[in-house]
Amino acid sequence: MADKLKVGVVGCGGIFKFAHKDAWKNHPEAQIVALCDIVPEKAEAFKEELGVSHISKDYRDLLKLDLDVIDICTPNLFHSEIAVAALNAGKHVLTEKPDAVSPAEAAKMVDAWKKTGKVLLSVRNNRFTAATKFLKKFVDEGHAGDVYTGRCGWIRRRGIPGKGGWFTTKELSGGGPLIDLGVHMIDVAMWLMGSPKPVAVTGCTYRKFADDDSADSIHSSFGEKKAGGTFDVEDLAIGFIRFENGASLQIEFSWASNIEQENAFVELRGSKAGLQLSNGQVKVFSEVAGALTDVAPKFTKHGGDHHPQVIAHFVDVVKGRAKPTLTPDQGYHMIQILAAIYESAKTGREVRLA
Repeated sequence: MADKLKVGVVGCGGIFKFAHKDAWKNHPEAQIVALCDIVPEKAEAFKEELGVSHISKDYRDLLKLDLDVIDICTPNLFHSEIAVAALNAGKHVLTEKPDAVSPAEAAKMVDAWKKTGKVLLSVRNNRFTAATKFLKKFVDEGHAGDVYTGRCGWIRRRGIPGKGGWFTTKELSGGGPLIDLGVHMIDVAMWLMGSPKPVAVTGCTYRKFADDDSADSIHSSFGEKKAGGTFDVEDLAIGFIRFENGASLQIEFSWASNIEQENAFVELRGSKAGLQLSNGQVKVFSEVAGALTDVAPKFTKHGGDHHPQVIAHFVDVVKGRAKPTLTPDQGYHMIQILAAIYESAKTGREVRLA
């Protein structure tokens, strides 16, 4: 393998432009050499900046090239199809979340990963913040004790992305805020809990703001809006997950609901300490020398985009310098949870996971 990984990107929309492009551009061991988008003009817009010579509107063209990596930045529906094809073509794969829109598609990704031995990593950028890395170390060192339950969510007052476009079209997205935002915070919560195996879920979903165009979140500007387009996904999901080890997790995700303010959070209850992550700020609730204490750790860096760290980690894994923080089978469990919550909301019953 050459010193610089040759990268082909499929999907040149917002997530590529604002999160992936500069991360690849600034990495000393990687270079984007091919771009693909079903709207060729989107790819052409970056041709000069990145010095790319190969532009295509069919991802299959990229699989025929001498590339090391395929980076998938498409709507959710296409993640699994492209990932499996790229792995089978001998490419390493980085894909945006969610891994897939169904457990069956996620399982295909796991099978291709095992068969080919290539790296397959789904983006979980929230694992790379200073706050979450501190909390992971805090829990792993035993300071929280037995982490047995908690809750997590990402709730917005008004922050529907790309209304009428692929974000709000179930066929393309797989769902609303549960699959869009749930991947982030459920992953952080489960990661901090030691990645327990889920065994059952219960959930409800609601769509109450399809006709409301109000917006107070920067995230509402994400995606491409389409006047008169489709809105057949939920705008709020709520649920409960039980794990094999007896632990549990409450969840709530919304693009729109009547709350005071937006909050992305994880709260975990441990036998020695409780943990709170709220919009990037951490608090620890414990007991010291017989007194109840609240501790607020300070970090030199907060917020921001952590995709560069994800991509740096991916390169390290491909180069053999690191083990992946997330494996495809863990990604399968995530999609299994999300699909089961949707099923529970539809049937009104608890869904057991195999």
